[in-house]
Amino acid sequence: MDGLDFDDDMPEEGSVDSGVNIPAAEESILHLIDALGENPEREGLKNTPKRVARMYLELLSGYRADPQKVVNGALFNITYDEMVIVRDIEFYSLCEHHMLPFLGRVHVAYMPAGKVIGLSKIPRLVDIYARRLQVQERMTRQIADIIQELLEPKGVAVVLEGLHLCSMMRGVKKHGARMTTSAMHGSFRTNPATRQEFLDNISRGAGPLQV
Repeated sequence: MDGLDFDDDMPEEGSVDSGVNIPAAEESILHLIDALGENPEREGLKNTPKRVARMYLELLSGYRADPQKVVNGALFNITYDEMVIVRDIEFYSLCEHHMLPFLGRVHVAYMPAGKVIGLSKIPRLVDIYARRLQVQERMTRQIADIIQELLEPKGVAVVLEGLHLCSMMRGVKKHGARMTTSAMHGSFRTNPATRQEFLDNISRGAGPLQV
């Protein structure tokens, strides 16, 4: 990757109203590099504390996002009462136990009760909760809860499939293991036929998760 500028995709300092103490984060990363036995002054590491601090500003931006503002009026009154499914939403998050990535896909469904949400808004809601220090179980529940709160539908279902680098790179080192979690509200919890329709839909053509 010679010649590439790895900072091209990083947000500029001050571009996110973060409230994050960037200088303190940079200093902490510098001390960590030093504590691990590396030389933070060598050429390849000299600017690493700055890059890493800015990276975390981006990866953890979900703390500073307001779901109401993200939806931004994209709720529409409509007479439609059949299931709406948005599947295979990619996500990337950080495990709160080791701060290593976990990634995968989210499948969301809801049964409208007079309102639908703009298609692009569901992936953006997923990103709000993925871009935090997380555990998969809580993230799944948070996505379901916010859709229930915003739309007040007859039911909401969320299934999340994740690959966790903390179990692939360290510990048990099981590269093929994936975790599946679900959260159900309303008709998806109380009506087995509704729940099965959703599960059947998301299982069609589903390929293996890959890093």
